[in-house]
Order: sequence, then structure tokens, then C-alpha cells
Amino acid sequence: MKNNLNKILLAVVVVLVVALVVIVGWKYLEGGPSYYAVYLRTGDLYFGELSTFPSFTLSHVYMLQVNSQNQQNPVSIQKFTNVFWGPEDSMSINKNDVVWYTRLASDSKLTQLIQTNPSLTSPQGAAGSVPGTANGTSTSGVTTPQSSTGK
Repeated sequence: MKNNLNKILLAVVVVLVVALVVIVGWKYLEGGPSYYAVYLRTGDLYFGELSTFPSFTLSHVYMLQVNSQNQQNPVSIQKFTNVFWGPEDSMSINKNDVVWYTRLASDSKLTQLIQTNPSLTSPQGAAGSVPGTANGTSTSGVTTPQSSTGK
């Protein structure tokens, strides 16, 4: 009886190790991090690395900021940790509040911006615009904030 229990435990351990190797290998072969857009019932749109198990969690979080008073760039992207109340760079999301989520293309302007400037700091006084635009302006209307104060 004890010998059968040891065999069963050994089989379970082997299966768990193989599963762990497959999961880690899959993530490694997938390349760099995958970024997602997550739209919530509140109308908020967040970007980051999404984990759906065991719960919805975004890490390396960015958020869409709308400033209707800025006619030139009414939409900007802000690093979540830059808001005035100083959150950590991760958020748990209630699955029931998610309207939709989608993976961002690895060659999208937003993905390129996050990968080349993860803190969204302005390089040398430029507006910190999306890659592929000239003179700190954005043809898509998506730019980084000019300050880290959340304004």
C-alpha cells in the first residue's frame, strides 16, 4: 500500500514539473512581454501585461487620459504609478467589470512606446510622443504626459 502511494506521489510530482516546464518554455518562446488593452465598465481603459489566472491582474500598468481642453493632444498615455496618490505598478481587476480586452500588436505604436520608454519620460524636452512621429507631436493623438503629476 505504501509503495503504491509513493508511486502515485512521484507521478503527480513528475506531471507538475512537466507542466511547469511547458508553461515557462511557452512564455520564453513567446518572446518579450505581451501588452493588452483592458476596457472596464466604468469607461476606463488600461494597458499592461495581463494575467487572467487565478484572477485578472494587470502589471506594468498604463492608463488612457482624456483632456478635452487640450485641442492638439486630447488623449495621452500615463504610467499608472505617476498618478498623485502613488499606486504600485499592478492592479487586480474584477472580472465582472471587464467589457473587453485585447492583445496589442507587437509592432503597434503604443507597444513600441512602452518598450522604448517604459517610464514615459520626455526625452530631451520633447513631448514624449508615440514612435514614428516628428517633433514631439502625434498624428494619432496619443502622446505621453508632459509631467508626472497626473495633470
